[in-house]
Amino acid sequence: MDRKSILILVLSFALILLWPKLMDQIYPPPPKSTNVTALATNQSITNISTTAVATATNIFSAIPQIKDDAPEQLLVVTNENAFYTFTSRGGGLKLVELRKYRESIDCGKTNVGQQRMATLNTRAPLPALALLGVETQNGSFNLSRAGDTIRAEKTLSNDLVVIKEFQLSSNYLLHAKVRLENRSAQSATIPPHEVIVGTATPMSSAQDESQTLGMFWFNGAKAEHIEAGWFANRSMLSCLGMGGAPRAEHQDGLSNVVWAAVHNQFFALAVIPREAAPKIISRPILLSSLTTESAGAVVNTNGIQTSLGYPSLTLTANQGMERQYTIYAGPKEYNTLARIGDEMKNDLDLVMDFGRYFGFFAKMLLLSMNGLHALGLGYGLAIIAITVIIKILFWPLTAASTKSMKRMQALQPQIKAISEKYKDDPMKKNQKTMEFMKENKVSPLGGCLPMLLQIPVFIGFYQMIRSAIELRGASFLWACDLSQADTVFSVAGFPINPLPLIYGVTLLWSAQLTPPSPGIDPAQQKMMKYMPVMFLLFLYKMAAGLTLYWTVQNLLTIAQMKLTKAKDAPVGTVTVVPPKKKKH
Repeated sequence: MDRKSILILVLSFALILLWPKLMDQIYPPPPKSTNVTALATNQSITNISTTAVATATNIFSAIPQIKDDAPEQLLVVTNENAFYTFTSRGGGLKLVELRKYRESIDCGKTNVGQQRMATLNTRAPLPALALLGVETQNGSFNLSRAGDTIRAEKTLSNDLVVIKEFQLSSNYLLHAKVRLENRSAQSATIPPHEVIVGTATPMSSAQDESQTLGMFWFNGAKAEHIEAGWFANRSMLSCLGMGGAPRAEHQDGLSNVVWAAVHNQFFALAVIPREAAPKIISRPILLSSLTTESAGAVVNTNGIQTSLGYPSLTLTANQGMERQYTIYAGPKEYNTLARIGDEMKNDLDLVMDFGRYFGFFAKMLLLSMNGLHALGLGYGLAIIAITVIIKILFWPLTAASTKSMKRMQALQPQIKAISEKYKDDPMKKNQKTMEFMKENKVSPLGGCLPMLLQIPVFIGFYQMIRSAIELRGASFLWACDLSQADTVFSVAGFPINPLPLIYGVTLLWSAQLTPPSPGIDPAQQKMMKYMPVMFLLFLYKMAAGLTLYWTVQNLLTIAQMKLTKAKDAPVGTVTVVPPKKKKH
C-alpha cells in the first residue's frame, strides 16, 4: 500500500471521527427564539404560547417549571470551590458557580474577577434533586441552614412531608438526602416519580453550544452517552431528506443506574445514588429566557434535562423512606474524577468521554501532558514535547515504512507486467504478485502498517484535547486558548487561524516530497492533489492544541523524509529477483 492510499485511509478515519461535528454544522440546532416564556406544572406542561410551540419545533420541549405564586427564596452557601444557590421552588440546587473557572475565555482579560464564573445548571427550569410527580403544583419549600447543611422542607396536602438535606464537602462534592414521611393516620401512595439530576447547559450565556451538551449514565459495567445529535436523530440519510424523526425522550436503566451526569465540553453535574436507581430519563428542553445586554433582546437556548426514574410506592401511616445521593458539580478534570471514581468504585472518570476504543491512549496522553507541565513546561511546549517523543518512538517503524515504499516503487514495473499478463485470471494474478513480492522481500503491508499503528495515537490525541480542561485558557504564541481555534482576527466575518494554515502548507510540502506511485490512475491522482485542502477544511476550526500537534507532527515527518532520502541509496540500485520457475 503506497502513501497516497494511506492518506485516503487516514482521511476516512478522520471523516468517521468528525462526522457528528460535521452534521452539527450541516444541521445546526433550532435557532434561539425571542420573547418566549412558557410556564408548566411539575407534572404536565400547560399554558404554552403559540410562539413557544413554533420555536421549540418537534425536537425541544417547552420550559418545564414549578408554578408558584409565592416569592422565590434563595439561599447561597460557599466553600473554596464554588457558590451553591438553593431555591425554595423545588427545594433543590438551582445553580453552581465555580470560583476557579471563567464562563468564557477572553484574551483581553486575564483577571478571573473581570469575568463571570463558569456555572452549572444555568437557567435550568428545575433545580437538581427536584421531585417530579410527588410535589403539588403550588407551595414552596422552607429553606434553612445550619453550618454547611442546607435543609428544604415542604408538607403536601395529604400530610406527606418532603425533606431534603444538602451538605457541602470537598472535591466539588455535596452529600444529599431526600426523605419522604407519611405523617397521616392512613397509607399514602406515591405515584411514579423522577428525581432531577440537572440540565446540561452551554458554558457561555452568549452562545448556544448545544453540540457539546450531553448526558452520561453508568450501569456498573459500561457508560452510555447521549448527545443533542441523538435527539435530532441526524444521519447520512438526512442529507437526502430521509433522516429519522427527532426524538423527544430517552429512557433506559434496567434497574441499575449507578450514576447519571449532564455535561458540556468542560464541566459536569453528576448525581450518584447510594442505591442504584431503576431508570434514567433524558429530554431536550428550551432553557429559561435570558435578556441580553445588546438591545435588551430576550433569547432562549437549548439544554438536555436528565432525571432518575422511580416506580410508585406506598407508605403506611407514620412511615418514612429515605434516599441518599452524592452530587459532583465541577470541572471535567481527570485526576479529580478518577480519585472519586476509585473511592466510590463507580468509574466516574468516564464522564471525560475519552471514547470506548481509544480511551487508553487519550488517558495516557493526558497524564503525559500534565506530567510535563508539572516539570515546568507550558502546555503548548508539552504538546510539542509529546509529539517529538511519539515521533521518536515510531521513527524505526516509519523509516522501515519509507524503505518498503521505495522498494515497492522500484518493483512497480514488474508488478504491472504480472498484472497485465494475468489480467484475465485475478486469482492467478494475486498469487503471482504475492510470490514475486515474497521473493523480493517486500510486503504490501510494509508501507501502511506503521501508519495504522499510529492511528490510535492520533485519535487518542483528538479525544484528549477536546476534553482536557487544563488547556482551557492556556496560551501559546498567538493562541490565547489551546482548547479553541487560534483565531487572530477576522476578515468579513471569516476567522483567520494561522496554525491550520501552517499545517496546510506543511501538508502540501510533504506531498511534494512524496514520490508519485507508478500506475496510479488519473482520478486517484486528482483526489490526492486536493487531499491537503480537505484536511485543512477538517482542521480549520479545531482546537489550537490539536492543530499544533498535527503541524509539529507534519514538520517532523518532513524532516524524517529528508533524512531518509539523504541516507538511503538511490531507488534504482534495488536488485529485482525474478519469479522462480516451478519444476514440472
